[in-house]
Amino acid sequence: MIPFSGLDWAVLALFFVILLGVVVWSFMEKEKDTADYFLAGRNAGWLVIGASIFASNIGSEHLVGLSGAGAQTGMAMAHWELQSWIIIILGWVFAPFYWSAKVYTMPEFLERRYSSSSRTFLSFISLVSYVLTKVSVTVYAGGVVLKTVLGIDTLWGIDFFWIAAMSLVLITGLYTVAGGMKAILVTSVIQTPILIFGSLVILFVGLDKVGGLAELERINGERMSLMRPMDDPEFPWLGVVFGSVIIGFWYWCTDQYIVQRVLTAKGIQAARRGTIFAGYLKLLPVFIFLFPGMIAYALHTQGTINLESADQAFATLVTELLPSGIKGIVIGGLIAALMSSLASLFNSSATLFTIDFYKKYKPESSEQHLVKIGRYATIAVVALGVLWIPVMQLIADVLYEYLQLVQSLIAPGIAAVFLLGVFSRRITPTAGFVGLVAGFVLGMSRLVLTIMEDSLTPGTFLYGVVDINWLYFCSYLFAIVTLLVIAVSFFTKQASDEQVLGLTYGTISKEQRAEIRAGIDKWDIIHTVIILGITAAIYIRFW
Repeated sequence: MIPFSGLDWAVLALFFVILLGVVVWSFMEKEKDTADYFLAGRNAGWLVIGASIFASNIGSEHLVGLSGAGAQTGMAMAHWELQSWIIIILGWVFAPFYWSAKVYTMPEFLERRYSSSSRTFLSFISLVSYVLTKVSVTVYAGGVVLKTVLGIDTLWGIDFFWIAAMSLVLITGLYTVAGGMKAILVTSVIQTPILIFGSLVILFVGLDKVGGLAELERINGERMSLMRPMDDPEFPWLGVVFGSVIIGFWYWCTDQYIVQRVLTAKGIQAARRGTIFAGYLKLLPVFIFLFPGMIAYALHTQGTINLESADQAFATLVTELLPSGIKGIVIGGLIAALMSSLASLFNSSATLFTIDFYKKYKPESSEQHLVKIGRYATIAVVALGVLWIPVMQLIADVLYEYLQLVQSLIAPGIAAVFLLGVFSRRITPTAGFVGLVAGFVLGMSRLVLTIMEDSLTPGTFLYGVVDINWLYFCSYLFAIVTLLVIAVSFFTKQASDEQVLGLTYGTISKEQRAEIRAGIDKWDIIHTVIILGITAAIYIRFW
């Protein structure tokens, strides 16, 4: 193990000085209103949007969980990282709806398309999922990885995990409260190249230690394959094809956490080009996070390193392989990813609460007052996330699996309601609300049954529900909600033409179509084709 040197600490100190400068600048640039605080004044360009989407996506669940997945199951989880094409769909298909409607949140979009009840329900579910999964998972995994990398067990008689976790939460919470969305966007541009550089160093040094790509593939064997047999208990290829797409569509095209980056755009063209840039960046995680996990597995097999658990794969490579100075840069990348992901979560949660709850019931509130409430909401989310950490720690051994399971149960209902609502004006407000509720209830029922699995009798109906592969269940749930929404639409009243105007493909105005087409040039199409081609090439190479 190479010790953490003074040079490494100096690099980290420089990172925090730069971060402090950005926060001070953002705070001095006073927010005039909620658009400034939550959406950076709707004036972001494509570079900032793309970097922010990527940096927000890459959190500790990637650094810890994805590398751990690579060490444990090889390329199986790569399907979730090869979804640049879904980000492209966000930019080409959905961003024009969201941006031209001038909405702040996804629940607000649902209110315009369906009803106030749909908005409130989605806001509630989103807030709960952020606090209980995303914030807590990111903070917990961040504490674990920093404790492993820095090699500090205790400090001042306290488990260093708690010091690292609390420090991440407090520092990130403070700079999110102070700088709002503007600070998050600017720091994302700084953090993204640091993260990519550090991860690439790990990749190349690791491949050299293993003996090259050919040796890595030899040691991992069938684990290098993307497509697993139909009888694979975890990742049957048919379940992966449908399940991963459903989860991916929900995450990239409907989740406030990601879509809020697009809503900061200064125009539809900037929004689309930002997603294209993010599409390029999203091609990297397979190689900079998943591959290092497989490298750690190979080095462990060779006896070069001692891998105590799969989730320590990335951190172990950092501590065992990198020289002084470079290690500090990589740790800066780790912290950058943790803070960017947390900051985005805090800000998105504050936006949901302020716009979808507080402003709804106190519409007379001034813009300055709403910004203040947004800051209070961020502090509340930080506090709730910290309070939930001890509970998450009890299930830390299955943290990534738990996260994926919850997402596979939340995604189908929301994805079905959004897809049907955008592509068909015949879907009624009642049907949209029923679909959201039914998807959530059925998904959470499966979660409860999973927790009770040991007490269920084999051969019974309830046991059979739990026994269904999680990816197949995700696909079945999506199909059930889709059919239910369509069926309810036949017996309930449609929304008026005025309500759905510009919110479905069939009701786009001539002015909207002209605005969308005006920003398209040949390079947008060329870059889109390149991204799709690279994705296809990766699938062919590792089929």
